[in-house]
Amino acid sequence: MLVGILLAVLAIGIAIGAYAMFAPRKPVAVEAAPRDARLGAQSEPSEAQRVDAVFAMGALDGEESTRRLTAALDDPSETVALAAAHALAGSGRGVLLERYAAAHPGARAQRLVDTIGWMHESPQER
Repeated sequence: MLVGILLAVLAIGIAIGAYAMFAPRKPVAVEAAPRDARLGAQSEPSEAQRVDAVFAMGALDGEESTRRLTAALDDPSETVALAAAHALAGSGRGVLLERYAAAHPGARAQRLVDTIGWMHESPQER
């Protein structure tokens, strides 16, 4: 009796497996993903990406990198603006930060100047 039940279960399992392998299937429609989805659907670079770009441009010496670093001082993120100020000061273009602060009086510009001043002063001056 037990052998009969085991054979019946085995026969049912074989039948299900055969059906799964040979049953007609509904065709799968493959659609191309929109271009934005393939690129991660990211239209604007993240704050971290902008900071990375600022530091990369800080290593370059040229009019375009200087223009972009100066423009980054107006970035909505104060972190990006501070990175741009640090890159300018660290590459010998700190006078541009001073000009920016003079042209944009306010708390944010003053924080940038104060922070960069603190970062670039010698330990003896602290």
